[in-house]
Amino acid sequence: MIGAQVAIADDHPLFRAALKQAIIDCIPNAGMLEAECFSELLKLIEQTPTLEIIFLDLHMPGNDGFTGLTQLVNHYPDLIIVMVSSDCNGDNMQKAINFGASAFIPKSADLTTIATAIDSVLEGNVWLPENNQEGVDQQAALNHQKLAKQLASLTPQQYNVLAQIADGQLNKQIAYDLKIQETTVKKHVSAILEKLQVNNRTLAGLAYQELMHTAAENEALVES
Repeated sequence: MIGAQVAIADDHPLFRAALKQAIIDCIPNAGMLEAECFSELLKLIEQTPTLEIIFLDLHMPGNDGFTGLTQLVNHYPDLIIVMVSSDCNGDNMQKAINFGASAFIPKSADLTTIATAIDSVLEGNVWLPENNQEGVDQQAALNHQKLAKQLASLTPQQYNVLAQIADGQLNKQIAYDLKIQETTVKKHVSAILEKLQVNNRTLAGLAYQELMHTAAENEALVES
């Protein structure tokens, strides 16, 4: 993948520098873009239609848990997403793959390991560190796989509506924010409930919020 366009979305300059070095070693003449928050990344994606690979920090500003990953997978299915994080327990790693990432790279990884991960992804493989099964809740993993498939079945607009539902917005406010008719919102909500196999919008919102639990739980552990 000579000359591929790559974006590094991370708010830590030192880790971005380490990633850039590994990318240079693995992808000759790579074009590299950087973003310090999720909204900045979305602008880069819109401005760079040739973008192929994104390295996404799990906890960067604007990215709540795995909501950013699922949004990218849903809206831009052709992009290769590599998650990076210091929260590298087995459950987080497996969840990232379940929700559509091609790899999960711990921030503690050395340049050789990062390069190995990049090479594996470029070959079309899914990459996780060795011994990644430690701490994995198998039933939770199955639930995440099911939710990932359901979210992937949503259209980008349905995904946007779901995010608004999870934020507690009513149909009228969603219609205003997304600049669509309220009747259209109602149709989207009905389709969302069917695809997520839930009976009401509260349960749909809870399904979306499941994506944010990892971030909140791990930050609480760090602070305690």
